[in-house]
Amino acid sequence: MPEPHQPEGAIAATGMGGAMDLAASEATSLDKTPGGPDGGGPSAPARSLWSDAWRDLRRNPIFIVSGLVILFLVIISLWPSLIASGNPLDCDLANAQKGSAPGHPFGYNEQGCDVYTRVVYGTRISVTVGVCATLGVAVIGSVLGGLAGFFGGAWDAVLSRITDIFFAIPVVLGGLVLLSVVTSSTVWPVIGFMVLLGWPQISRIARGSVITAKQNDYVQAARALGASNSRMLLRHITPNAIAPVIVVATIALGTYIALEATLSYLGVGLKPPTVSWGIDISAASQYIRNAPHMLLWPAGALAITVLAFIMLGDAVRDALDPKLR
Repeated sequence: MPEPHQPEGAIAATGMGGAMDLAASEATSLDKTPGGPDGGGPSAPARSLWSDAWRDLRRNPIFIVSGLVILFLVIISLWPSLIASGNPLDCDLANAQKGSAPGHPFGYNEQGCDVYTRVVYGTRISVTVGVCATLGVAVIGSVLGGLAGFFGGAWDAVLSRITDIFFAIPVVLGGLVLLSVVTSSTVWPVIGFMVLLGWPQISRIARGSVITAKQNDYVQAARALGASNSRMLLRHITPNAIAPVIVVATIALGTYIALEATLSYLGVGLKPPTVSWGIDISAASQYIRNAPHMLLWPAGALAITVLAFIMLGDAVRDALDPKLR
């Protein structure tokens, strides 16, 4: 016998054996929910590690704050004249060591140069050194370490011994020795030195990540199906092994900025007339009692920049590491 027509609603069974009235729209929505009411319906689309990481980053206030600070630093490093109309090399000894004045909020340095303008223009050097050194270290270290971890054997053994040698070199002492014979005042010798001593760290991380990734079932299946080594590296291993490299490189960027300032402070990094926070900090350290503002502003800009990149790296690490969720 046909059941009576129910145009206004539907009856759904409850967990206790009873029944409850549902509106027609609600009854229809039950069948469209992921998994369905009995778990047999269509499942929700799977999300990748990168989509999950981006979703977490957008909700992380540390990432938002550090990202905005870094974006501001990048903008003023590209176009410093947007917020500083003066010339960082225009100096007047009559204003030497004077404090804040109208149009010169940070005061003057020991040569009468505007500290505010020099701090703004010094951002370009710091960001350039940090970004170029990080890119060089990440590319060289990832390629060498990835190949060593994938192929193993003699290549892996030789590279491991070479990285051990570089790890034994103190960074600051190596900079004092290698850069002391360089007469160029450009940033490239400093960047080259950082890449020379920085790639072993990324190489070791990339090697371990590739060794872990190549043992996964999908890589073994690709190998069994006859995939070439280049295809396995580019399509299957690299996308799943690059996350640790990105995290370490992001944190290291702030470290390289601090290293450039340290080497410039010691007199072996960048040299005048290049505008650098390290050079200004070195010159201002002699007048810290009489004119502390000369040291405060470049040192504060350096600290904020390094902290922003370290915070960004920590946020990226938390988003890309599933074990931390």
